[in-house]
Amino acid sequence: MRWLLLACLLLALAGCGDYPEPFLGNPGATAMRLRQPPDPRLAIPTPGTALLSDGASRQFAVALATRLQQGAVPAYAQPAQPTDWRLLVSAEDRGPDIVPTYTVLNPQGQPQGSVKGKPIQAAAWAAADSGTLTEAAADAAPGINSLLTSIENGLMRADPHSLYNRAAKVMVPPVTGAPGDGDTVLTNEMRDKLAALGPQVQTTEDGADFIVQGEVRLVPIAGGQQRVEIQWIIKTAKGREAGRVVQLNDIPAGTLDHYWGDVAMVVAQQASDGVNEVIRRQSGHEPATTEAQPAAQQTQPEPPAAQVN
Repeated sequence: MRWLLLACLLLALAGCGDYPEPFLGNPGATAMRLRQPPDPRLAIPTPGTALLSDGASRQFAVALATRLQQGAVPAYAQPAQPTDWRLLVSAEDRGPDIVPTYTVLNPQGQPQGSVKGKPIQAAAWAAADSGTLTEAAADAAPGINSLLTSIENGLMRADPHSLYNRAAKVMVPPVTGAPGDGDTVLTNEMRDKLAALGPQVQTTEDGADFIVQGEVRLVPIAGGQQRVEIQWIIKTAKGREAGRVVQLNDIPAGTLDHYWGDVAMVVAQQASDGVNEVIRRQSGHEPATTEAQPAAQQTQPEPPAAQVN
């Protein structure tokens, strides 16, 4: 049997043992942190020092905002409001090339850091066709994301009340969709296993930093089997999805119609690692250290060792 785990948009394949441990694996190491800026909005004013025409400058600001939005950064190509963080764009003429620079300012207008983009041929930059500007925005986005992450982590570590310096409060509401006693035992097991990893687990939303909702779906498939899909969706207190852990496995039809038993324990044990990894990343902590495996080694014959990429 095989299961698939997805945590924050990263896919990993791993194998598992025979029932009653169909979901045995190591999801925690594959959880990725979704990018979030240090403030709810990142304004990108039309750059005036980017060595572009007014029209091209506006177009480039839009291209940057669009690319950053694709990485879950709420960036907007418009003048900054008093509470907005800002991304200022400038460019330096280095003879045959133009080198863009991207500087992040806090709402008080204080520079928090900058990153340089890849050199662009001066002629292409001056022509400012849409392809060149789009490519420059795509090249700049990863560096800007990294800069935002660094800034955010620094702010969290300096704040004694931030999630970096205290245990996260996590609400785990009842799991839904499981047959038999699955909803109850999966809920209880996830609460127990997650609490053992450090978060402060609670049953109400009062003061919760994150909400972890478990959802189960069983689909009939050929050969008298069922495909079990279990999703653990992690959301912030404001309702923004921070990540999810998905476990998939094929089992004989009806196996889980009544009692989940050790299956619930193993599912929660492994999924809680992934959930906790998402919470840790969202709290400014580094991920667990894991040896990266080549993609060609992700799938192995039974019985496999867990692999991550």
